[in-house]
Amino acid sequence: MSTELPPQVQNQIAQLQQIQQQIQSLAMQKSQIEAMQKESKMALEELERLTDDAIVYRNVGELVIRTSKGESITKLKDREETLSLRLQSISRQEERLTTRFKQLQEQVQQALGTKAQ
Repeated sequence: MSTELPPQVQNQIAQLQQIQQQIQSLAMQKSQIEAMQKESKMALEELERLTDDAIVYRNVGELVIRTSKGESITKLKDREETLSLRLQSISRQEERLTTRFKQLQEQVQQALGTKAQ
């Protein structure tokens, strides 16, 4: 069975591989964002337990800055919102790529004369 595949099928297979890599990359990004969300949520829970006059420090790049509890809560909530939006965006991208992957897969299978199992 050493017949060569038509160029169109070869191109579709290459596209399948590329889409598969993109989906894997998005899954990794999604996992990282979910971990950052969990970390922010834990920090926020700890902040909520502190008294209002507690001294709080936060990292800003390579610096540690003294800040208020309220400001820290605001920053963490903003971060959670940003991460949530990024997660939604990645999920939509993932859905579109998965749909495209399935379509291409069907086309390749039809071109090769096989059916999905």
